[in-house]
Amino acid sequence: MEPQESAVQYSGGNNSQDEVSKNVSTPESSGCEQFYNKLCTGKLGIAMKVVDGIVLFWVIFIVGYVTGYYIHKCK
Repeated sequence: MEPQESAVQYSGGNNSQDEVSKNVSTPESSGCEQFYNKLCTGKLGIAMKVVDGIVLFWVIFIVGYVTGYYIHKCK
């Protein structure tokens, strides 16, 4: 593995808030990182989370319905 170059900058001054920034440069982002950045951030990320929540709701609803049907089924 090649070492990553990084730089940390500290700006003190007379401000009441201290600011620290760290920059890490990599030669190329991994596929997983690009996938995460595309689907989990921004407007598309919010839309994906909403869709995931709706799908999860319906999966739990259907599993509960089927389970309840077989548990309370009249003999």
